[in-house]
Formats: sequence, C-alpha cells, structure tokens
Amino acid sequence: MRPSNDQGVLQHPLGSGFNAASTTNDVIKDIDLSGKIVIVTGGNAGIGLETVKVLAAAGAVVIVGARDIEKAKKNLHGIDRVELEALDQMDPVSIHAFAEKFLVSGRPLDILINNAGIMWVPLRRDSRGIESQFATNYLGQFHLTAELWPALKKANGARVVNVSSSGHHISPVNFDDPNFIHREYETLQAYGQSKTACNLFTLELDNRGNKVNVRAYSLHPGSIGGTELAREASLELFQQMGFFDSEGNILPEVAASLKTVQQGAATTVWCAVSPLLNHTGGVYCEDADIAELAGSITGKGVQPYAVDRVNATKLWALSEQLVGITFRAD
Repeated sequence: MRPSNDQGVLQHPLGSGFNAASTTNDVIKDIDLSGKIVIVTGGNAGIGLETVKVLAAAGAVVIVGARDIEKAKKNLHGIDRVELEALDQMDPVSIHAFAEKFLVSGRPLDILINNAGIMWVPLRRDSRGIESQFATNYLGQFHLTAELWPALKKANGARVVNVSSSGHHISPVNFDDPNFIHREYETLQAYGQSKTACNLFTLELDNRGNKVNVRAYSLHPGSIGGTELAREASLELFQQMGFFDSEGNILPEVAASLKTVQQGAATTVWCAVSPLLNHTGGVYCEDADIAELAGSITGKGVQPYAVDRVNATKLWALSEQLVGITFRAD
C-alpha cells in the first residue's frame, strides 16, 4: 500500500526545480504523451485552454468538455488532436451523457483534469437546489469522476487532477448547511467551501483509487490575469478586497503579483505529467510542487481541515447522497 496523505503528512515540497514563474512549457519539457487520452473540463478558455494546448502539443488526444460549444469551437480552432463535447458541470444529465459517450468508445482514460469552475457569482441553485459554486466547482468533479471510473481503471496508471484554489483558506465545508439554506449567502464563503471540497475529494479519491493504480491531485494555480473567472464580479467587490483603487484601477502591487495564463496552468500540467509524482498522491500542490501545510504566510499551503480524513469520508458520503449514486472507487 502506498503512503496516504491523511492529515497532510505528505505535504512537503519535492524540490521539483520549478517555482511561481515556471510556465507550462517548462514543466512539459521532454514529456511525450503520444497515445495518451486526456479529458479537460472547461478546456476552452483561461488556464483550461492553455492546458489543452500544451498536452495536445505533447502528443495526447484531448477531449474538451465545454458548456458553450460555439465559443469552444472558435477558441480551439487549429489545435490538433482535440475532440469537443458538450458538458455542463451543473447538470447531472449532461455529465452522465458526456461520460457515457466516452465509455462507449472503449478507450482508457489516462488523465482526467477537472478544471471547470466559477467564482464571484450571485446566489444560484441547480435543478436539485444545490448552490452553484458547490455544484460546479466540486460536485460536478465528483460525479464526472465516478461516471468515468471504469475508463480510469482501464488505463492502469491514470491521474485525476482537481483544480482547487488558495481560496479554500476562506472556508471549510459547512456540513450543516452547504447550500446556504439557513445562513446568509456570501459568495466567497461559497467559493471557499467548494475548493476545500476539491481538496478533501482528492485525498479520499487517492486513498481509494491507489488500490487500482489511479492517483489524485489538487492544486492552486495562482492568481492569474487574463481569465474569465471574474466576469460576474463587481468593481465594488474588488475595491473591498483591496485589489482596485477608488478610481477603478488595479493596484500596481496586485498587478505585479498576477501570473500569466502560461504560469497559471503550469501546476495543472505538472500534476498531470510529472514523474516525480509517480509514487505520491492525494496531495495539494502549488507553484509546480507539493505545497506545505498552511503556516504563517496568508494564502500559502493547504489548510489542515482540507486534508483531514474524517472530513474527507464525511464529504464522500454527502456527495453520494446529493448526486444519488454509489461511488466505490475500487
């Protein structure tokens, strides 16, 4: 049995040689993905699009799941070895249809990258009454991974990469009221708990999946300029957070701290392909290496509550209940 990251015992950098400035081209160098099959959700914009470009250029066949097919066609035009399929992370019917079509193809799935996500949105609920950030950023990951599990096992060495965020520092999962039925909605609290859920899912998925040679990783991509994640955020919110001045200009120190899209997608790609992770899983990564447990530096590392086995098993049971499936992952 390979070691588990329960309670964050494996949260120690490996000395990968990369850092916050490293790009996707840096981490993919000398990696050949010929013959590999990859799925990337939300792979038509932002760091998802960059992830698709880099993995396809390395030889992989990349299936992109996207809500807006016409927009995705335009953004993915000209990229070789890319297949495009409709996928809405908030719609369980869409998730099932996407997975079923892939399973019917009979192909193994070497890498699943759960990248799709939303942030800074007003209170919305899906058809089941589940809050939209919890549904999109986490529960869709759980559901899609469960549906694709036979193909992941078939690959005999698959990886599942869940894009999380340092935003998990904002909030643990509120198991008493995850859908804001009995408490006032606060968009960043909802975002934070959805990203904590990604980390807990990664821990438990790896604990179960390593028995059948499937490993799991979560990651913080960094604060990135030039993505669509903040498309619904108001200027007032950014001003309250200290990112913009009273005239609506981004503060110079904030602008200087932002990663490029190529830097932001680097940790996703590293988690997907690095041989340094061949015998390690269930870990939270940042800046293309395993992160430390959270310490004195705000926003760095992973919070202990996000790598806690009790929380992880509790979330797994809740997720099965919300989705209406049993996901044994063995």
